[in-house]
Amino acid sequence: MSNSSTGSKALKVGVFYDGSYFNHVSNYYNYVHPHHRRVHIGGLHEFIKHMVAEREDTRPSLCHIIDAHFFRGRFSARDAMEKNNQLYYDRVFDDVLMYNGVQSHYLPVKDLMGRKREKGIDVLMALETYELCMLKRFDVVALIASDGDHVPLVRKLHALGCKTMLLGWDFEFTEQETGELQTTKTSTDLWNEVSYPLPMHDLIEEGLKDDDEVVRDLFVSRDSRDLEPEGDRPAPQLIDETRHRSAVMSLMNGYGFIRFPDNNVFFRHEDLDGLTFEELTIGSELEFQVAINHRGQRQAKNITWPKEETV
Repeated sequence: MSNSSTGSKALKVGVFYDGSYFNHVSNYYNYVHPHHRRVHIGGLHEFIKHMVAEREDTRPSLCHIIDAHFFRGRFSARDAMEKNNQLYYDRVFDDVLMYNGVQSHYLPVKDLMGRKREKGIDVLMALETYELCMLKRFDVVALIASDGDHVPLVRKLHALGCKTMLLGWDFEFTEQETGELQTTKTSTDLWNEVSYPLPMHDLIEEGLKDDDEVVRDLFVSRDSRDLEPEGDRPAPQLIDETRHRSAVMSLMNGYGFIRFPDNNVFFRHEDLDGLTFEELTIGSELEFQVAINHRGQRQAKNITWPKEETV
């Protein structure tokens, strides 16, 4: 199956995503982390190939991702219609997965005691991963996951003679709106069980600091953020040249809303001019222009601190 000579060993790699976890990590880098970019699936696959090659003493060009699968819960069409543009974003992300050769697997999101919950995703992911590994005999399975419930899967994969690589993140941040500390940690048991644990939070920080090309390409380019395929998102168009003045109503992770009739106006951190998102608080007075984005929504642009009024 593989040429055994050093540096010329071809490997079959499978990549399996816990979809909710990946989206959480991507949102963190887009809205909270100073880099303010989403994780790019194509770039992540290239990164995996380099990491497998490094640990298996071969070349990245010989590490072939022959299967990639994404597992997540999905809202019903009725529930998605009640969320602003949820159907659109679901379709856009499906396009991203399709363009990158990733097969998606869904289970319905259930209403449990008044809250929407994913049920059975970990089990589905484990069964599909194990079955595909038996059929296709991967040399390495890369998991984008954090839950200790995946430990039995990892042990079963090792019993098949397959090595495992874990891409996991540990990070924490303070929620702007609530002031609460949000923490994401990967299971210690899972870290200890896999063949090749990759602490992605550290690897990314080091790579960005060193301007490593492979790490840099882990993120989408600035003109293709927010999950849209490159070139599909035109810039918002200003309604007119009028500058408005109003107060911040809410702040999330890298975006927020400004009070504005009739239904407030959305803004992103990159729309700020001469100030940083971290300087903002609820009630901060801002000046801005109003634009219409590609989804027909109003968006604040060219946002500044109010100019000093002359007497």
